[in-house]
Amino acid sequence: MFLTCADAMPKFRLQAARQFHYDQGNPLWEYDRRVMACSYCHVKESGGAPWNSFGQALQEQFRADAAVAGKNKFPQVLYDLLKAGQDSDGDSYSDALEVFAKTLPGDATSKPEKTVAELEEEFEAVGGISQFQPLSQPRK
Repeated sequence: MFLTCADAMPKFRLQAARQFHYDQGNPLWEYDRRVMACSYCHVKESGGAPWNSFGQALQEQFRADAAVAGKNKFPQVLYDLLKAGQDSDGDSYSDALEVFAKTLPGDATSKPEKTVAELEEEFEAVGGISQFQPLSQPRK
């Protein structure tokens, strides 16, 4: 099987996958759409409109950050959204905990297998929200 540039994930998904550490342990992560599916932010697996609740929250965060800081960059907006501690899909797991557990923060049916308390303990033990700060330099 040959992969082309068209098969690679869009730039913003590549940035998010790195920022969430989803790039680790998979040498072909840039070409593996399972690493971070379009349904992370979109209702449809193929992407495009409409956006799910996490995608809508991300759009709102872009507007909020732009009002405060003017020009904003995707990694910082993403971090600001996770740092806010909201639960976009209303399933009782914060968006940051769902990112950590590799479930979909915009889909209430996609939940971590562990309890909120168990997951929060693990999350804090590995650095909590600080692990999702924008990367100063891309990992190699």
